[in-house]
Amino acid sequence: MPKNKSNFQMKLEYFAVRGIVGALGLPPLRFSMNLGAAFGRFFQRFAPKLNRVGGRNLEIAFPNSDEIERQKILRGCFENLGRQLGLVSHFSRLARENLSDVIRVQGLEHCAAAHAAGRGVIFFTAHFGGWEASHLAVSAAGFPINVIVRRIDNPLVENFVGNLRSRFGSRTIDKKTSARAMFRRLKAGEILGILADLNTQEHEGVFVDFFGVPASTSAGIAKLALRTNAAVLPGFAVWQPDEQKYLLRLEPPVEFKRTTDDERDVRDLTQKITGIIEDYVRRFPDQWLWIHKRWNTRPKGEPQLY
Repeated sequence: MPKNKSNFQMKLEYFAVRGIVGALGLPPLRFSMNLGAAFGRFFQRFAPKLNRVGGRNLEIAFPNSDEIERQKILRGCFENLGRQLGLVSHFSRLARENLSDVIRVQGLEHCAAAHAAGRGVIFFTAHFGGWEASHLAVSAAGFPINVIVRRIDNPLVENFVGNLRSRFGSRTIDKKTSARAMFRRLKAGEILGILADLNTQEHEGVFVDFFGVPASTSAGIAKLALRTNAAVLPGFAVWQPDEQKYLLRLEPPVEFKRTTDDERDVRDLTQKITGIIEDYVRRFPDQWLWIHKRWNTRPKGEPQLY
């Protein structure tokens, strides 16, 4: 927690978050989600730095697209964030019986097969679609997930958000927790949920191709999977406009094997994971979080992209 953050500031932030979530959660769920999407469009107008980052990312990923198409994708990105905020505002009132009204799941048999074989599961996704609802849907179906998160630097806000995330048996684990603790959970046959699409410092990851450009990517999933033989399951909550709900698609496990070259094994598996994320982003580009500097860390000797 930053030393310069006073108790007053922490309480102010807490009540602001509680107020926004509470106000957005007053209408019926779908109205809240539509209102959130509208709020996302409104917020975009007052976020020039985020717009610049998003525009630059889209130039890198889709160099042959025109400015009109890029702006359409970027607008969808902000809408997606707002829509998810509307959904999160209702987390405390969601029940197993009505969860399918907002998110349905395909592919739970892959979780069941891993458990039947006595394997732990690494469920990975991206900042894509309804990622905050993904672990709720899987946990509500009887497969509780240990969600790896970056703790918020305000303990009051962290506790509030953590309680929302812990519905239906989900648990949160600080990403700073040692790999040994995650290793034990996988060996015990539990599920870890990890977001696998952010830029990392060079010493924390490996460079793999993302949209044909080297991107520094966390090697944590690959290292854990190779050590524990956990099943690596992709899952993406895709917004379905015609149904006005999310469809969480759990894909078959990513195939991998160990060789005598550990470094290559980690890079190969990380590339497979990143390739799956890229495939979803290409198919549904307006549902990914374009407003972070995904290619910020560069290989030695390469120029900065931002």
